[in-house]
Amino acid sequence: MLRILFSPRVLVLHLLAVGALVVCGLLGRWQLGVFEDSGKPHTTRDPAPVAVATLTRPGSHLTGDAVGRRVTAEGTFDPSRQLLVAERDGGLWLLTPFDLGDGTLIPVVRGWVPRADDPAVAVPRGVVTVTGRLRPSEPTDSVPRRAAQLPRGQVLTVSSAELINLWRGARLRDGFVVATAQSPAPAVAATPVTALPPTEPGGLTWRNLAYAAQWWIFGLFAVFMWWHFVRDILRGRMAERESEPEPATA
Repeated sequence: MLRILFSPRVLVLHLLAVGALVVCGLLGRWQLGVFEDSGKPHTTRDPAPVAVATLTRPGSHLTGDAVGRRVTAEGTFDPSRQLLVAERDGGLWLLTPFDLGDGTLIPVVRGWVPRADDPAVAVPRGVVTVTGRLRPSEPTDSVPRRAAQLPRGQVLTVSSAELINLWRGARLRDGFVVATAQSPAPAVAATPVTALPPTEPGGLTWRNLAYAAQWWIFGLFAVFMWWHFVRDILRGRMAERESEPEPATA
């Protein structure tokens, strides 16, 4: 039997079956990966920067299509109201209100610093132009005790609801800007905070999952056909041996 299983003809069947099984398995795994990736958020078209005042308004929540958009703003920073956002990648965010000159403020994250006495904490003076990405207001920290343990001038979240109470008397626009550039540049610049482009939720493509199942079924079918052909060959050889006449005895 071993001679039959390892004969040239049957060896070809072995190789074809293994090749078909590997190919179908890989193609099925590829289609499964496409299916899994289809459900992940993906980057949308990144429009040109627009004035921040066109996407934000006092008393109105930031719309979903405005999140992640590139914006520009011209005005002045208010150093008297600057806050430090704690517990951000082992350091702090510099959160400074930006006066747009129309009686409204927009919070701006100017960058990241490792400690509160970093030279980059100093607020630039005069009129500046800020370019960045718009982000929605963060949820207020749900554990007041944690916030109470922070040093004065520090917060845990960039929350419009919280900032309205901290920056009393200000007409605050919803959301905040993560600055990516500033003109003129500050004397000592903070480390830029990563600002992601706008994304949209993905939708699972069930067709690719069906394709993956089809490829795996093809692989199983190839194994079945290999077994079928090998079985027929073995049966045929055994039938030939049984039909051969026995040698005559003397």
